[in-house]
Amino acid sequence: MYPIIFDNLYYDKIWGGRDFELFRDNLPEGEIGESWDIACHPNGTGIVSNGQYKGTSFKDLIEKLGSDLVGTKVNQERFPLLVKLINAKDKLSVQVHPNDEYGLRVEGDLGKTECWYVLEAFEGANLVVGTKNCTKEQFVEAINTGNFDEYLNKIEVKKGDFYFVKSGLVHAIGEGVVIAEIQQNSDTTYRVYDYNRGREIHVEKALDVIDFSLKGENSNGLKATLDGVTKTYLALCDYFTIIKYDIEKSIKESSDPERFYIFTCVDGTGVIKYSDGELAVKKGDSVFIPATLGQYEITGKLSLLKSFVPDVQKVEGEILSVVKK
Repeated sequence: MYPIIFDNLYYDKIWGGRDFELFRDNLPEGEIGESWDIACHPNGTGIVSNGQYKGTSFKDLIEKLGSDLVGTKVNQERFPLLVKLINAKDKLSVQVHPNDEYGLRVEGDLGKTECWYVLEAFEGANLVVGTKNCTKEQFVEAINTGNFDEYLNKIEVKKGDFYFVKSGLVHAIGEGVVIAEIQQNSDTTYRVYDYNRGREIHVEKALDVIDFSLKGENSNGLKATLDGVTKTYLALCDYFTIIKYDIEKSIKESSDPERFYIFTCVDGTGVIKYSDGELAVKKGDSVFIPATLGQYEITGKLSLLKSFVPDVQKVEGEILSVVKK
């Protein structure tokens, strides 16, 4: 086994741009809004771009390697996570995602809980996370008139901000940002308002699933520094855990036979060293760590988001060990 990277799956969007060129040199023509980097979904499946399995689709790789790849505690029938980058030169639609029960019943697809890490924030960069001072009736009227601003929790953002976006939370990615998005493996979105762009909206379904009690806040997480590495625990839920690593020189770890890991580099450069070789990583790269990789070392000066499907109690214990004396 070895650390795996996949071809970037690029998607042209009406709100997209060219800002991925700040750290990538493989963009196709067009206004690129999304790059799916770790993906195994009917709407986009990655192709291995390195090593022994180069040219193999992620779906076929899971069928071939099974739990050796994804882990003994991970459902092999449906890969659980989707990692993408988003470049918004213009604002995205005001939208909401259903939970699993509603998504499976109505769409035949999972719901979506996701999180956002701000990779780049330009002048005027903003996100919408939740509603404010708003009842369902007022929101319905706002949909009909297009006068949303007073009811949307619009926040100016900066590089390094992190937001947890639970299913049911009204949200929108505003203009002037590049986002790393880690989410449930679903492509189910209900647009509430789309600024008269002519695309389909889904008002009735959206109103079925919006939870007006949910709030969105920038998360500073819980930090722990040891031997030149700062770990920041940013999110923990049944679907995923997100831990940010700020590495000054190196960190040694081992894979977990129960689950895969994904590292997304959000700043700097480095190298992942493992028993049979090494892999260079830079800002914007996502790397899949197979469950049976074994020991590995990450060297360099870089920041990474580590994401995986957790044993919640195990991660809670790890967090408690940081503060318990």
